[in-house]
Amino acid sequence: MTESAKFVLGDKNAELQLRHGTIGPDVVDIAALYKNTGLFTYDPGFTSTASCESKITYIDGDEGVLLHRGYSIDQLAERGDFLETCYLLLYGELPTASEKEDFVYRVTRHTMVHEQMSRFYTGFRRDAHPMAVMVGSVGALSAFYHDSTDITDPHQRMVASIRMIAKTPTLAAMAYKYHVGQPFVYPRNDLTYAENFLHMCFAVPCEPYHINPTLAKAMDRIFILHADHEQNASTSTVRLAGSSGANPFACIAAGIACLWGPAHGGANEAALNMLGEIGTKDRIPEFIARAKDKNDPFRLMGFGHRVYKNYDPRAKIMQQTCHEVLDELGIKDDPLLEVAMELEHIALHDDYFIEKKLYPNVDFYSGITLKALGFPTEMFTVLFAVARTVGWIAQWNEMIEDPQQRIGRPRQLYTGAPRRDYLAIDQRA
Repeated sequence: MTESAKFVLGDKNAELQLRHGTIGPDVVDIAALYKNTGLFTYDPGFTSTASCESKITYIDGDEGVLLHRGYSIDQLAERGDFLETCYLLLYGELPTASEKEDFVYRVTRHTMVHEQMSRFYTGFRRDAHPMAVMVGSVGALSAFYHDSTDITDPHQRMVASIRMIAKTPTLAAMAYKYHVGQPFVYPRNDLTYAENFLHMCFAVPCEPYHINPTLAKAMDRIFILHADHEQNASTSTVRLAGSSGANPFACIAAGIACLWGPAHGGANEAALNMLGEIGTKDRIPEFIARAKDKNDPFRLMGFGHRVYKNYDPRAKIMQQTCHEVLDELGIKDDPLLEVAMELEHIALHDDYFIEKKLYPNVDFYSGITLKALGFPTEMFTVLFAVARTVGWIAQWNEMIEDPQQRIGRPRQLYTGAPRRDYLAIDQRA
């Protein structure tokens, strides 16, 4: 028996069907609401609206759960690697040994970008923000790879998907090298995904670069933790852009542009800047008091989450990774880490934080880790984009293949001027 909800307002009424997910809350299908009643719903930020049906990622913010295709994020981060997670997000299942070997081969053989792309970079100012460079360079891929822009062809869609996963780290490393004024470093097929990225970022022609396995593992884990996060702002942007039929490179560029916002991808940079502003443990009470003061605009960055109302499941893994990196590099007395540890202790025991559910999130630790790895703060959001590309492309593919997919067209509550007549300029007051 099909369950439904009854909407009644005066003489207007509609029968709204209930839809059930595998796990999580049911949804009320309001697609026929306007047709039957002439009414829209009003939901700023779409916080109570399911914009699509998806089989990729599930989040339970109250319980602190993050699943990719049913697998918990902690198992994927601790037992697998990033390309295995990429395969899972794209194809729905973890790969067999032969499937993974083939997938790794395909990604690895697509890591180079067209040589003319290097000249494209010189069009940017030398002090251009790496995210500005990423928005432009990723969007420009559609000018170089015409053979994978037909979204009606499943083969071209998959080629574009592999290219995006393979080439985004190359473009990101080039953005970093351009930012610091060093020559570009070509990708190497004998390295893993994370090793290759670190090599492209930190190798220089004048001496050999030795890859530290602990740092490479940390980089790989950071990629896994940021691979996908359901219908967040940038993913919704990718889906909305894709709903118009735009090519996948343009859609991912749109996602990167959205990610650039400090409320989204820039949160780890903001968290690191906040720790630097606090400086030392003895100043923490001052900033805690400011955070609790409703009249003070100061906010503790890296705490709380739009979705998670419990401990961010990625934060625990990121905390462990952070310690591993600092120990490997011999950073014993990092003042930022000391401030972070004390803030975490306060957040988990202070009644104010517990009541407000302001638990440390993944951005709280990732900023410290990326700084220790040698990346400037301007690169933090770029690394987020490298990781999230697979999530965006998986969501884009799912949207294209969804028979219910339509061009996105949100409605509005208009509160402007009513209809009025045009007056000649000499008649206007």
